[in-house]
Amino acid sequence: MAVPPSPADPRKLQLATALQLLQQSGRVLPEPAEIGQAAWLQALIDGLCELSSRDALTGLSNRRQFELALAREIDRVARAGEPALMLLIDIDHFKKVNDTHGHPAGDQVLKAIGRVLHDCIRPMDTVARFGGEEFAMILPNCPPAFGHAVAERVRMKVLGRPIALPTGQEISISVSIGGAFAPQWVRSSAPLWIERADQQLYRAKAEGRNRACLEQPPVSLVSAEEKGMLFGTSQFQDFDE
Repeated sequence: MAVPPSPADPRKLQLATALQLLQQSGRVLPEPAEIGQAAWLQALIDGLCELSSRDALTGLSNRRQFELALAREIDRVARAGEPALMLLIDIDHFKKVNDTHGHPAGDQVLKAIGRVLHDCIRPMDTVARFGGEEFAMILPNCPPAFGHAVAERVRMKVLGRPIALPTGQEISISVSIGGAFAPQWVRSSAPLWIERADQQLYRAKAEGRNRACLEQPPVSLVSAEEKGMLFGTSQFQDFDE
């Protein structure tokens, strides 16, 4: 009677999968001789954490990472009172790019715009792929007086960078931008801030696309929900102690 093969150790399978994911992402793996050492394990953990926070196509922060950054910024604005701007950035006529040039071309456009947006930010800022053809930025300590100029700079940077497609063609892409400032000294919420920026993005599209629209006045009236959160407990206070 034949002896059935012993089942594979699931721990080894999970490790092999983790290493394969890191290798596919282009991350340099430690030498095999270092496997099992504390430094090697820490490098593995760091690599997986980085991988889980990044959008696979563009390399920018993914939506989950963006929402974490957004929550931290909301907390900081409520406690320090410094201004902060959120920009939602949508590629104009992206479906036409896919329909005309194919989905590989659409992916190339997303990657190229991701690089342009990354080049526009400061070290303290966050840029993420928000979903589909939409990107988002959090710009801490961005005074209302500079908000529109910042958004226009992003728009013009994208417009001025021709994108090479896999077919060898070059196309120019425009974006529509909606922006909203977090109410200072007020504990707002992520959905409210996103909704305000999204309203301005909708206005930019309705007015013809390829433009930036920001809230006027820069800080909206405080909603009843935000008033209720004004003296709420900070979810990050433990990290500051």
